[in-house]
Amino acid sequence: MQKKKILVTGVAGFIGSNLADRLVREGYQVVGIDNLSQGFIEQVPKEVEFHKLDVRSHDEIAPLFKGIDVVFHLAAKTNVSECQEAPYETADINVMGTLSVFDACRAAGVKRVIYVESSAIYEGSTKLPTPETDFAPQTFYAISKGVDHLFAKGYQEFFGMKMVGLRYFNVYGPRQDYRRAMPPLMSRFIIKLLMGEKKLPVFGDGTDRRDYVHVNDVNDLHMILIESPDAVGEELRVLNVGSGTNNSILEIKAIIEDVLGVKGETQFVPNIPGAAKETLADISGGKKLGWQPKASMKEGLKGMVDYIKDQIAKGNVTKAV
Repeated sequence: MQKKKILVTGVAGFIGSNLADRLVREGYQVVGIDNLSQGFIEQVPKEVEFHKLDVRSHDEIAPLFKGIDVVFHLAAKTNVSECQEAPYETADINVMGTLSVFDACRAAGVKRVIYVESSAIYEGSTKLPTPETDFAPQTFYAISKGVDHLFAKGYQEFFGMKMVGLRYFNVYGPRQDYRRAMPPLMSRFIIKLLMGEKKLPVFGDGTDRRDYVHVNDVNDLHMILIESPDAVGEELRVLNVGSGTNNSILEIKAIIEDVLGVKGETQFVPNIPGAAKETLADISGGKKLGWQPKASMKEGLKGMVDYIKDQIAKGNVTKAV
């Protein structure tokens, strides 16, 4: 039986390129869209039919959705602090860009649409583990993702589209935005230690805890969502995508130091305003579909270290950040 044809927006980014790799390995036909504002073309598998386009360019992207079975909409503006400084641009990319994709899916009769919300929607929640029924956005980024959720509900209710919203927690693994001006915690620690910089900036007192989930485990769920008849229903399905466990910043630092065999100097810096003290996903929804995260933190970080070492050797990382 012929494999489904999948379209991925944000295909050149961290999660999008890892997803494209997995789809290609499993024999799916893949169409990719990315404007390369944050992603890198060299991360896109050569087997992908790639289009350098902005998802907001509706008339340009719409023809690409014809004949597509499943869409993964990952393209977004995701840096929380940048979104907070630019609410108009955030809404333009994250809301109007999403509507452009949803409407292209509707016009093309796409059978299943899997789009990204965010665990940031739980910023104001105090429930741990946090269920998908909570809804407490506190920043412009989270608000934009909350608006996407409401529009997805509308597209499913009014047009009968089959939709799944994914609330990613802290996804990590190879390609984790390591070339950003301020990379995420894990990439930042690894790059600094590999390049001989021992001072590691730790936000707050280092005890804030986050639910980290490996990108390979995330892709295991993605594969289930493509094929499972139980993944979609009459109402919009929303799933937390976390590990169901969490680690503190200081714990992550210690594991990275152990993997590298190098000790860093903790440099406490002011915490990010509004940062949650702890995140922890209730992943029972994914488990009901047969999903179970498997990666251990140490093995996952070993893979990141190997990847970043390779990128330094290739000259893609030239200084500690």
